[in-house]
Amino acid sequence: MALPRCGGSSAQLLCRALLGVFLLATPVSSIWPFSPKRFSKSSLIQAGPLGLDDAGRIIAFGDFNGDQFLDVLSLDSSQQELSVYLWNHDNFLFQKASSIQHPSPISNVVPGDFTHDGKLDILVMSEDTWRDTLSMALYQGNHDGTFASQPISVPPSTLSQPIPVDINGDMKIDLLGIPTDRRGSSNPMRVWKNSWNASNSEAPLFELWVADPLFNGSQCNLVPPHSNAAIDLNGDCLADVFLVCDEGSGQRSFQIWVNNKDAGFTLAQHETLPSGVQAISFADIDRDGSIDMVFTTCSHVSSSGIGSGCLLNIAYNKQLPVCPSTTSPSVNKQGQPICRLPVDLCNADPNFRFDLSTSQDNNALTRIPIHSLLESTSQSIDVLDTTFSPSIPLPIRLGDINLDGFPDLMLIVADGGTRTPKLLVSEPCAKGLAGCDQNGRGRRGFRLVHKDTESLEAIKDARGVAFLDLDEDGTLDILVQRTGAQGEGTVSLIQNNFYYDAFFLKAIVLNGACDGGWCSLPNGSTYLPFGVSYSGASYKYTVLGTDGRRSAAQVGQLPQTSYHALQVPYAFLGLGRTNNYIENLFVGSTKHTQDHYTNMEGVIPNSRLVIHPPPGKDSGSWKRELYLRPGEWIPWVTLTVIITTAILAIIVFVLHLNEKREDELERRKASHHINFDAL
Repeated sequence: MALPRCGGSSAQLLCRALLGVFLLATPVSSIWPFSPKRFSKSSLIQAGPLGLDDAGRIIAFGDFNGDQFLDVLSLDSSQQELSVYLWNHDNFLFQKASSIQHPSPISNVVPGDFTHDGKLDILVMSEDTWRDTLSMALYQGNHDGTFASQPISVPPSTLSQPIPVDINGDMKIDLLGIPTDRRGSSNPMRVWKNSWNASNSEAPLFELWVADPLFNGSQCNLVPPHSNAAIDLNGDCLADVFLVCDEGSGQRSFQIWVNNKDAGFTLAQHETLPSGVQAISFADIDRDGSIDMVFTTCSHVSSSGIGSGCLLNIAYNKQLPVCPSTTSPSVNKQGQPICRLPVDLCNADPNFRFDLSTSQDNNALTRIPIHSLLESTSQSIDVLDTTFSPSIPLPIRLGDINLDGFPDLMLIVADGGTRTPKLLVSEPCAKGLAGCDQNGRGRRGFRLVHKDTESLEAIKDARGVAFLDLDEDGTLDILVQRTGAQGEGTVSLIQNNFYYDAFFLKAIVLNGACDGGWCSLPNGSTYLPFGVSYSGASYKYTVLGTDGRRSAAQVGQLPQTSYHALQVPYAFLGLGRTNNYIENLFVGSTKHTQDHYTNMEGVIPNSRLVIHPPPGKDSGSWKRELYLRPGEWIPWVTLTVIITTAILAIIVFVLHLNEKREDELERRKASHHINFDAL
């Protein structure tokens, strides 16, 4: 484009002014070194399907090609075709990589490295309700989003889906459930022990173990669907087993089996669950360093899956708290422990328990009417997705959307014929806040988010929600499963673009495949075993806030996989506002060694941490990899440093010239000075 010329003297001043305005109005993208932000508004933004237009239903998350970006596994409407969609970082969308046609309708898929080669496999489950049987088959992954054409057969179970858990401490994925031949037994549980031998293709993938010596106690019949989990509940950073049991006549209970390593599991608590209990989730709700239970109870559930008379229940884990400082006494005068020192976070509390009694003096159970959370008596929540066969339980989704270290809630609200996702953020208790008493006292309250959530409010056909981190940018985004009734597809991704002055940490514990190093292929190429979806790892950390107060929190890695749990394979830790490193980060594994956990000090916030435990039952050293995430403020800091350095350089240069001139003047004066004493 030609620039205007400035002619005679009378118009020169005006012409120069116009030229300056023209230059200011010219686009500066060609000289601006930073790319524009993809999303600029501080809100929840509708990002669309991002390549998942024809994906059907998202059934599992995983890193199927080991590039440390989250991929998805989808299931079509016939429930027989599985498709892998890999995340493309450069194009900011998912791209279809492969498909599998399974011979029978699929009810659930469990991603995991079952062959212990650092590649992500998938265990496919199919229900046969006529025979009360769940058939299972394993498709081996090729580390590129594709799978072996022929699956490996796995011994079937009852309709209560087995859960992946490392039973014997070798960091290989075993299964715990009830095989078909143990139906109705007094000790029904069995272990599908992982016996994979890559050098012997004829050897079975699993061997059925008798679970009696391992689970020595009164076992229960697992109820389908259940909320079984492998997660640390007694505070020793070693995954325990949580089971939901069928007591008959519609009554349910739960069992907690504490992990004693090679000594097996001990029944620590067996208690009846409240009437009308739905799916159970786990998180550290009050940020005290112990895992709590979150579930809904409803007096009635309709044929369309809508609950009425529902309550949100939070059962707090009664466990030793963390000492307020490193100098605080951790025992009383009688020598009994009263708290954990920050360097002893992985010490077990044998007296831990969940108290579900509804007495007024029980401050370890909070029951919140759903209508008080939704601020409307005409609305209820969706607790069962009946669009899938068999119907899928819809748990309360937990995730730290604002990075303050306290999990927030996502649920689906039913109002007439509409189904809309709702977000509730966790806040300190105050008067009028749901979850707090009339005086504003309590552990945590929850507030429905209204501002800048138009993208959620516009969805009226939701049938499931989940948290995930799109593009690994350090914020929890939202995946909404839809029926397609609005004509906008079956998947919507909501970008979390709120600005929060807080920090995060993403961490993943691998399974020790390839001795914790590079894996090799027969053709000589190598790869890193990042996509293993290892269940049972545990994280505990302490951090100092800007007010100088120390807080502790606990997060589990992939504790649940049954019934479309849709949990990501990494741990996302909101750290809140802090001006310091993470003091102590304890990372626990399922290894049956004396040091089944490691402690890392001074971990940098806003980073991604990859932990390689020693392989198998070895007691070697742990390997750690820290990936720093360059935030959006890095270019501005760099530009500020450059400008400041240039200004300081100019100041130094000017002062140097002034000093040099003054020295020269002093020298000249001295040369003209007459020494009268010498005359």
